[in-house]
Amino acid sequence: MRFLVDRCAGSRLADWLRTQGHDVFESRQLGPDPGDQALLQRAVWERRVLVTIDTDFGALIFLRGADHCGLVRLPDVPAVKRIALFEQILARHATDLESGAIVTIRGNRIRVSRTPRE
Repeated sequence: MRFLVDRCAGSRLADWLRTQGHDVFESRQLGPDPGDQALLQRAVWERRVLVTIDTDFGALIFLRGADHCGLVRLPDVPAVKRIALFEQILARHATDLESGAIVTIRGNRIRVSRTPRE
């Protein structure tokens, strides 16, 4: 699977995803933060699932109808728990992510959402 890992989600998670055989691009490779809209647009261009702790991406997708190729939101997941929870996401929801789902983790609860497609 192809991922774009936002700077705030951490390089440890990005490195772990690579060890699992995934194609990972990290937003920090772009230099200064390009902004949420530009980052989401890049994920779409490169057909990547965006991984972030930033809740603004949900607003862009759900309220503004921004295009996306899937999103994993980890808004309140401490860095030490991200890999273990992401492992669960991949085991249970890889097909959902591949079809463009939005996966949100709050505490130990994983929620899968979909946006209407045109």
